[in-house]
Formats: sequence, structure tokens, C-alpha cells
Amino acid sequence: MHPPRNSARTPAWLPLAFVFLLFLSGAGGCKHRSHTSDSSLQKIDEMLDKQLPPGTPKPRVVYFLNSRGFRIERFPDKITIVALVRQIDTDTLQPATARATFHFDSTDKLISYDLQPGPDTPVQP
Repeated sequence: MHPPRNSARTPAWLPLAFVFLLFLSGAGGCKHRSHTSDSSLQKIDEMLDKQLPPGTPKPRVVYFLNSRGFRIERFPDKITIVALVRQIDTDTLQPATARATFHFDSTDKLISYDLQPGPDTPVQP
């Protein structure tokens, strides 16, 4: 005779599935997308990533840049804006300047941006 089976027993795969879901939520929970490999531009990247997510309309990007005093260098074509973005790193108190290239789709929505080190000289309006 077999002992009665415990119907509340947890399936063996359930703990593994739970760990897997935690891993996926941790990997997907990080919304920051790095747009530069230069660590000195990290704070600028974090600010732009937070303030200008993909899908932001081009006029909103231009307004953001102008209202913060960031100089727009040029519009190389209808789907690209290049601007100098300068910020003081609050951890190191060092200034950082990035040349930000914003890429838009055919409906003038932000697709992405790239950051390159900008000139170290103060940016003139």
C-alpha cells in the first residue's frame, strides 16, 4: 500500500521558474541604455536618457536643448540634430562636454542619440 500523496506538494520546476523570472525582471527593469563608452559622459547620458526617451518629438528635443542653454551646432539633414551638451558632474565637480547627435525617424520622433567627447573649452552661446 502506498502512503497518501500530498496534493499541496510544489512541482520541482517551480523554484527554477521563479528564479528565471526574477532574472528576466532584473535584466528588463534596467531602463538605462548606454549611448557612449566614455565614462566621463555618463551623467550627461543619464540626464538625456531620462529627459528625452525614444519617441520624443523633434520640437521637444530642440526646446529642451535651447531651454538648458545647450548649443545646437547644426542640422546635417532633416533627421539629425547635433548639439553640444555641457554638465558639471556632481560627484567629481568636473565639467563634461559631449557632442550629442540625435537621430529622428520620418515622423520627427527621436529614435536614439549618440555621445562623443566634446571640446573642453567653455561653450559660448
